[in-house]
Amino acid sequence: MGKTLIIAEKPSVAQDIARALGGFARSGEYFESEQFVLSSAIGHLLELAVPDEYEVKRGKWSFAHLPVIPPQFTLAPIEKTEDRLKLLTRLIKRKDVDGIVNACDAGREGELIFNYIVEHARATKGVQRLWLQSMTGDAIRDGFARLRAANEVEGLRQAAISRAESDWLIGINGTRAMTAFNSKTGGFHLTTVGRVQTPTLAIVVDREERIKHFVPRDYWELEASFEVAAGHYSGRWFDEKFKKPDDDEHARPERLWDAARAAAIRAKCLGQPGHVVEEAKPSTQLSPLLYDLTSLQREANGRFGFSARTTLQIAQALYEKHKVLTYPRTDARALPEDYLPTVRGVLGHLAEPYDSFAGHILQQGWVKPNKRIFNNAKISDHFAIVPTGTAPKHLSEAEQKIYDLVTRRFLAVFYPAAEYMVTTRITRVAGEPYKTEGKVLVNAGWLAVYGKEAAQDDSTPSLVAVKKGEIAKTLDVVVKPNQTRPPPRYNEATLLTAMEGAGKTIEDEELRAAMAGRGLGTPATRAQIIENLINETYLHREGRELSPTAKAFQLMIALRGLKIDELTSPELTGEWEYKLAQMEHGSLSRDEFMKEIREMARHIVLQAKTFESDTVPGDFDELSTPCPRCGGVVKENYKKFQCQKCEFALWKIVAGRQFETSEIETLLSARAVGPLMGFRNKMGRPFNALIKLNDKLEPEFDFGQPRGEEEGGESVDFTDQTPVGPCPKCAANVFEHGLAYVCEKSVQSPRGCDFRSGKVILQQAVEREQMQKLLATGRTDLLKNFVSARTRRKFSAFLVRQPDGKVGFEFEKKAAAPKAAAGDGAAAKKTPAGRAKAGADAAVAAAEAAPPATKKRVTKTAAADAKPAASTRKRKTES
Repeated sequence: MGKTLIIAEKPSVAQDIARALGGFARSGEYFESEQFVLSSAIGHLLELAVPDEYEVKRGKWSFAHLPVIPPQFTLAPIEKTEDRLKLLTRLIKRKDVDGIVNACDAGREGELIFNYIVEHARATKGVQRLWLQSMTGDAIRDGFARLRAANEVEGLRQAAISRAESDWLIGINGTRAMTAFNSKTGGFHLTTVGRVQTPTLAIVVDREERIKHFVPRDYWELEASFEVAAGHYSGRWFDEKFKKPDDDEHARPERLWDAARAAAIRAKCLGQPGHVVEEAKPSTQLSPLLYDLTSLQREANGRFGFSARTTLQIAQALYEKHKVLTYPRTDARALPEDYLPTVRGVLGHLAEPYDSFAGHILQQGWVKPNKRIFNNAKISDHFAIVPTGTAPKHLSEAEQKIYDLVTRRFLAVFYPAAEYMVTTRITRVAGEPYKTEGKVLVNAGWLAVYGKEAAQDDSTPSLVAVKKGEIAKTLDVVVKPNQTRPPPRYNEATLLTAMEGAGKTIEDEELRAAMAGRGLGTPATRAQIIENLINETYLHREGRELSPTAKAFQLMIALRGLKIDELTSPELTGEWEYKLAQMEHGSLSRDEFMKEIREMARHIVLQAKTFESDTVPGDFDELSTPCPRCGGVVKENYKKFQCQKCEFALWKIVAGRQFETSEIETLLSARAVGPLMGFRNKMGRPFNALIKLNDKLEPEFDFGQPRGEEEGGESVDFTDQTPVGPCPKCAANVFEHGLAYVCEKSVQSPRGCDFRSGKVILQQAVEREQMQKLLATGRTDLLKNFVSARTRRKFSAFLVRQPDGKVGFEFEKKAAAPKAAAGDGAAAKKTPAGRAKAGADAAVAAAEAAPPATKKRVTKTAAADAKPAASTRKRKTES
């Protein structure tokens, strides 16, 4: 009898399966028992690639080679995991293996990973599907007892492949077409677009444009102070006949748009008696629904500031590593209707501080059929995120926060509604109504699970008592002037909500759940979409806010001007997501979907190719700083910042980086700006530089050490500067100087010290505040945007003062982190390769901090090769 090969998505899952089923012996990178051979992928092992006949070198993309629509797709092994692919191919082809179990994650991505592997291996053996909702031993054994036939998940397989191919087609054709369009006048201006990424960006840009063009309006409110026998209270005037107009989002019943009318009402009411009418009504508030991934990410961002990606990583670790939560990549907020016994079992196993609430739920018999909680119609492949009942051990602080959110929400949903008594008091003075409201929590219900904090959040003070027929004395009426405010910038929580509603901000969570099928992306992909936009510098994180960059506005202006609605309409993209969901459930054919996607790719290319001009009309800024040559007005257009009176102009994109308007304002007014990050040379390597206007008012890169650093040069005068802190080598003062922080003695003649540390190290900006901390305490805060010189991956580290006075790295401790990432960080340092990598990055950091050699050169193009870490050069920044 032959054996069955089990392919999991990750090595840790393969180990869990081996432990749960038992009887396995390890043989290198796979396990084997009498019945099974067990191994795993390491995430994606293959990716879609451009077929050879369509491949064009980057930098030479043109419309002549577009659109790229291959009749069939090519799969290319991912180099760093190619050995694992070879192993799995060998195991699939073993003669004693007569069947395969797909044990990759139960979702679109897991289906794609597995299907690419078996397609690459040309496997013809029968396939069954393991479908897990949690990673406990019991759940794994139960899953193997109920393996699904391959045809049961055929819709999911087709949707997974179609999603990958459609993203590829739109990404490749859109990016190459927009890059070709933006490179018409020379240079290579990489412009990335994506099927879901770009409509998401359109949501953020649209909000920023509303903020930018917002014109505040003055309004006034009236607040009266009253006195009765029991004490004082206040009331706010309102318009009893108010009806919300369709065309004024700022209209409210308490707002007056005329100052004279507000003053007249005040004068009318001052000193007049108030007649009180009061009504008290009971009110109830149901607990929120159980979490799906998006609502969990939204809550964690609002409460703790966690990014969507961080929350997903933590939830995945709580599912996979700690086994205390069910599968997190879900869009469902309900449980299966046959899950009642499981819920009772989970409640029976919850430990402190949750056990008292769980025991009360069981004692009261509150686990019973309820369509709001148990509803097969509201779940698809996965149900809501809930605890498994496994006791959590050794959780990090961040993991504990997410576990607590999920567990308390799980408990709260079984508790009865919170009950309030809401009192509405109308005090009528000279015929003008003033409203006062009070809200008293009568029965905590589900709020008991959250303790006093939640009760306080949801309660307003009770009102002082007014006797029946008592007349209130009007002590004062205050006119409060105010202005309307623009809509707030998106943060990750509100952007996730907007993505879920395809750009429509839907506050009601049950209505939002109904709309979720037409949202942008899926719960599993939204976090990465946001991260991609940040990594591509379309968005910046500013605190918790997300703000679009000049590059983002430029892309939206181009797409709108070219009439490529497919990439600017969130609603249209939401429809594509809905069609993929239909395909999963067998109600839409893959051929029909892909035909529409291919037409969309052709249309994008055609619109960009046939646009007659190399510029695009748009809503551009006029700069406040005048032209340095003639004093005329400088105005932005699609390609340049152009003087309206003379020929002076500055390119908007230089060496692959787009200038912000504020940076150009600084350059024009101060004749220098920077150091700026994000430039790239011809080899694609990033570099940082100051930009200066020379005597001819031409912009130049300046990597050079300023006068005084070279041996024998003049000493630098720091009289007008405030020291950053004491030099760690000689205790003299450290000052900002060009692209570095330097000891004052290092720029004296003769040189008395060599301390110097770059303002940018491995693409991480070292702000003055951080250098002050380093010099004062020996350590910065954790800095999260270093980019490894060897692997090009981001990592986090502290900058520390070493015993010899130099600046070095201290890596973040990751022992309790949710997931040890291969590559950068403390976990990687445990291996020889990790230590070598850390050493290599430290060496590059040291090189960036060391005084460069003195050398100047002017070249014709901004993209000319430069190595600013090792030499000093100046060159013109022409496009």
